Amino acid sequence: MSTSAQPRFLPSATDGIAFEAVYTITWRPLWRVPPNVEEAVRTAVHATAAETAARLGASDVPAAQDAINAALGQLPRRAANYCLLNVYTALSLPSAAQELLAQQAADKQRINRLRFLKDHLYDHPDLVVLDQLEHHPPGALGDDHVAELQRLARLICSCDRWWFPLLQQWEQVGQGFTDIERRQQAMLVLSDSLKALNGGSLPDSIPTADMSVSGEASGRAHP
Repeated sequence: MSTSAQPRFLPSATDGIAFEAVYTITWRPLWRVPPNVEEAVRTAVHATAAETAARLGASDVPAAQDAINAALGQLPRRAANYCLLNVYTALSLPSAAQELLAQQAADKQRINRLRFLKDHLYDHPDLVVLDQLEHHPPGALGDDHVAELQRLARLICSCDRWWFPLLQQWEQVGQGFTDIERRQQAMLVLSDSLKALNGGSLPDSIPTADMSVSGEASGRAHP
């Protein structure tokens, strides 16, 4: 019987992460065999394990271990210089790989949550208020805070309905101007056109905007 003195590294299908494998091999040499037969046994076992491990993700170590042991069980029992009686590998992950997997899982969950927020809270701003209320015990948020959240929800709706399309048109018109003042003039032209369509004033649901602010500041007007 031969047991690995030190773990052997096996590649995985997860970028930047390798398994650690400890082999336990039971074998019998044939008559008149050359020296270093044990190294040949280990090489054959490790090559098969590495080929299998390279197709397996590192997130499920027990499943990867089962798959590798199943592949090792298919090795020929008789080779040129030895008979392979039994082989087993115990698989694990280094601590650094475990931390990396945990970080990747956390990042994936955060991305999924951000996508959910974008698809639902942003498209339905009234849910912003409900989301904040859900994450705080009853009474934790004062009336002023709740009112501010409601104002923010209304502002998001207003910006999406009116200012976002208007700013898109402004950007398209302003692409031909390199001077910031001319770009502001283009914004004023669009605003005047909107007033003209509404009989001389902006629609009531559009908050008053200061047309003299810079492009950077106007970009921050949208939450």
